Amino acid sequence: MDPIAWFDGAQQWLFEAAVQPLMFAAGLAGLLEQGFRATGWLLVGLLQILIMLTVIRALEHWRPAEQVTDRAAVRTDIVYTLVHRLGLFRLVLFFTLDPLWDALVTELRLAGLPTWSLDGVWPGVTDAAPVSFVIYLVLFDFADYLLHRAQHRFSWWWQLHALHHSQRQMTMWSDNRNHLLDDVLRDSAFVLLAMLVGIAPAQFIAVVAVTQLLESLAHANVRLSFGNVGERLLVSPRFHRVHHAIGVGHESAGPGSLGGHNFAVLFPVWDALFRTARWHEEPGPTGIRDQLPEYGQRDYGGGFWAQQWLGLGRLFGSLRRAGRPART
Repeated sequence: MDPIAWFDGAQQWLFEAAVQPLMFAAGLAGLLEQGFRATGWLLVGLLQILIMLTVIRALEHWRPAEQVTDRAAVRTDIVYTLVHRLGLFRLVLFFTLDPLWDALVTELRLAGLPTWSLDGVWPGVTDAAPVSFVIYLVLFDFADYLLHRAQHRFSWWWQLHALHHSQRQMTMWSDNRNHLLDDVLRDSAFVLLAMLVGIAPAQFIAVVAVTQLLESLAHANVRLSFGNVGERLLVSPRFHRVHHAIGVGHESAGPGSLGGHNFAVLFPVWDALFRTARWHEEPGPTGIRDQLPEYGQRDYGGGFWAQQWLGLGRLFGSLRRAGRPART
């Protein structure tokens, strides 16, 4: 069976059987279109979690990179994963920021910004679904690389992104361990890019779904390399674990410094082009230098809400320091 047709049928069934009755009961009949889109994200999330629990979990059991001792930290990461992969975070964006971005793009169109679709750049080739999917996947991955560099480049943004790197026990659940404000910034950039390049909603969901699933693999607690050639084609757990290594993947110039290596999300070609790759580095302990006792043992929070609150504190502290006049 055509996988796209199967997904469309499954989305329609799930919407009619469960989501639509709930929306009618809640008095949300005027938002059925948004509900149907949210059902697509929910179905994708359920499929992702199924693959994570079967395939990626089997890899972690086969060759773990380290012994997991902090189970509570992993359980918190599972909460992040469920919030994001089951569409709860996306649902909030549907009713808050997405209408603002729709209005912004509409105003830009009225002001003269041309309507453009990447699918029509090379008629007969780019409008073929598999070809356009690959092109969009590469385009969004490049944007992801640039955003990831920015998260490590600007001090105020790093204060939010640091939460992601504070996990000392990386597993397949660690990908979504992010500050919610950090996710709002990143997701807003992708939604705007999607609107500007004219990607179809179904293709956008597919691009995000594939990216998220491969990110879960990259964060997995597994000793796995793709070899000399494969490591340069797709981000492996070994390659990405170097990015999370203390003092290597970030803070590489010393305590408190910004920067790092191995920023690519899917395709390491970006790290090769911009000379940020560390191909042969052995992954060390993960985390942030200031978590170590000799550097102050900073607390990034143990639970979901503590981590969110401390992230805001770090952000406001960074903005206050940036606003102080320089001493003479």
